[in-house]
Amino acid sequence: MLSAMSTGVTFVRAEEYSDLRTYEAPDVLRHVMGFGETPDKALTGPMQKMLDAGFIQAVRMCVDQLGFAADPKVRATQEVAVATAPIDSPIGQIEPGQVAGRKFHWEALVDDEPVVRVTVNWLMGEDNLDPAWSFGPAGQRYEIEVCGNPDFTVSIKGFQSDIGGEGPEYGVVGTAAHCVNSVPAVCAAPPGIATYLDLPLISGKAAPAKGRR
Repeated sequence: MLSAMSTGVTFVRAEEYSDLRTYEAPDVLRHVMGFGETPDKALTGPMQKMLDAGFIQAVRMCVDQLGFAADPKVRATQEVAVATAPIDSPIGQIEPGQVAGRKFHWEALVDDEPVVRVTVNWLMGEDNLDPAWSFGPAGQRYEIEVCGNPDFTVSIKGFQSDIGGEGPEYGVVGTAAHCVNSVPAVCAAPPGIATYLDLPLISGKAAPAKGRR
């Protein structure tokens, strides 16, 4: 949708920057995501294939809609950062040498150059990591970049919870809200598989106290 504000698009990027110290699901963090494990165990764990199932589809959808002559194979890569000192986390203390940061990348290529990239940055804070990854001055966010005429970048904040804060994980709430708000459009669609590109514009709905009566 945002690419409609540019012409001659040469590259698009969607990127997540999240501090997983707010993610209170220790079994998932350790046994699925690979935090607190050795680098080899994390890199060979289930997370890459689980994420591939959704993110590769998203990259291909962008390629098809934007009209890039991309290689059919989406390049999927991953990286890890290890703790250089003990790090407190929802799985307990992550010790030096254990995984405390993960990056996953999915790229569509034209002549070996990325034209669509989706990246996930998951860190247990920004201190005591090797490599010394960080979220940058903008902090936790989702970021969308379009290169064309004009180039622009959009940052979306509010889906990541504050460290040590109480209450829901807003990224999870947002994911569920998108599914619920999509139900009327999906039910109204003809039988078969409908992608985001096939459905009408999906929006939230007014709170009951503010809605039409």
